[in-house]
Amino acid sequence: MASEPSGATEDRAQLLKMTTEPVGRLIGKLAVPTIISMLVTSIYNMADTFFVSQLGTSATGAVGVVFSLMAIIQAVGFTLGMGSGSNISRLLGQEKKDEADRVASTAFFTALLLGLCITVIGLLSMKNLMRLLGATETILPYAQDYARYILFGAPIMCASFVMNNDLRSEGKAVLSMVGIATGGVLNIALDPLFIFVFDMGISGAAIATLLSQCISFCILLSNYLFRRSTVRIHIRKVSLRWDLYPKIVVTGMPSFFRQALASFASISLNVAARAYGDPAVAAMSVVGRVFMFILSAMLGFGQGFQPVCGYNYGAGRYDRVKKAYLFCLKVGFCGLLVLSAAGFALAPKIMAVFRRDDPVVIAIGALAFRLQCCSLPLHSFIVISNMLFQSLGKPRQATFISVARQGLFFLPLIYTLPSLIGVLGVQCSQPIADLVTALACVPIVLLFFRQLNAQIAAMPREGAASPQGEPAPQPQKAD
Repeated sequence: MASEPSGATEDRAQLLKMTTEPVGRLIGKLAVPTIISMLVTSIYNMADTFFVSQLGTSATGAVGVVFSLMAIIQAVGFTLGMGSGSNISRLLGQEKKDEADRVASTAFFTALLLGLCITVIGLLSMKNLMRLLGATETILPYAQDYARYILFGAPIMCASFVMNNDLRSEGKAVLSMVGIATGGVLNIALDPLFIFVFDMGISGAAIATLLSQCISFCILLSNYLFRRSTVRIHIRKVSLRWDLYPKIVVTGMPSFFRQALASFASISLNVAARAYGDPAVAAMSVVGRVFMFILSAMLGFGQGFQPVCGYNYGAGRYDRVKKAYLFCLKVGFCGLLVLSAAGFALAPKIMAVFRRDDPVVIAIGALAFRLQCCSLPLHSFIVISNMLFQSLGKPRQATFISVARQGLFFLPLIYTLPSLIGVLGVQCSQPIADLVTALACVPIVLLFFRQLNAQIAAMPREGAASPQGEPAPQPQKAD
């Protein structure tokens, strides 16, 4: 009998690992690299804010304004990345590698094209775009200088998000981490060099970000060029069938809504804060960056859960899907509870790190920070539930959860509360939206688990034959 090709043997070994290794240990292995990637990304976002804040309050506000633009770029990249990644993990679980290659290639080249469109449109409408994103007249020059270089990197950023998510979806989280973390560390090192040593000001921070993104892109792409990934990317594998594009986009739509609404919510927050001056815009910008750092650990943990969920659902191991979800929910809640307590106690000191000489920024930011700490543990339930539905190809439930937090609840609050209670409305809109979102998720999750429990009950018993005629995977003991 002819032996299997080495690639097929490796793919089979990967499938076996994803569907038999204890879920706690497996999620830990996959989550640690993704958590590191997310933390490094958030650290270099905060590094931009920290170093730019030394240039003044208006420059600090500009970083918050341009963050809305970066969220738009991320929305495109994450839509294609999460959409393709969710499909890839389930296809690999079903042992359909050729189709997984087509999905990855199609998403990658589509991301490059859409990123180029963002670059062209953004550069042609720079000043009006910055005003639309919430820049005051004093913040506008800084925002334009920062945004120009971010727009140049839009195609690379979009494509990097696709490769990053696709590598994680096939269980290669370490490869993903190396690409993202290397760029992040480089960004942190280059920020002070370009801003202060080369005296390039806020443009230096943007150039540092652009260069680091290029390095990340090259490292991520090398995994596909040198065949360290399971799936392959090639222009010849781009699908000419239009039915594949809706499949990727619909599955990734929750990420689009999550990122797009995050951008729109950030714009709305900047506009609402603008009524109270540059200190309010700067304070909310700092709070947003710090909380992005805190939540990045939760997001990284959830991204370690997603390939486990997708592989096992595709392989019919519904018991492991449930076990993985409950494991992540418990660990995530306990972790965020500890972080929220620490953040509540240290809020003024955290704000002082960024704008020590501006007591108004510290006062506004410290209260906003503490209010958001009160709702922080709820994100374990919101994030893991959202990622559960997206990894299983259930876009309606995932999209609702994505839309609810920043769209259905935050936007009405940020447009109404400031007019009723002033700057306090700007500070408390997000935590209230988080609380209502968590409550809205409860019936959706309960209904899904009622259906999942029925699927678990119908699974082949230990030792029974699977539909393909092979022995069914053995139900696992508690991890």
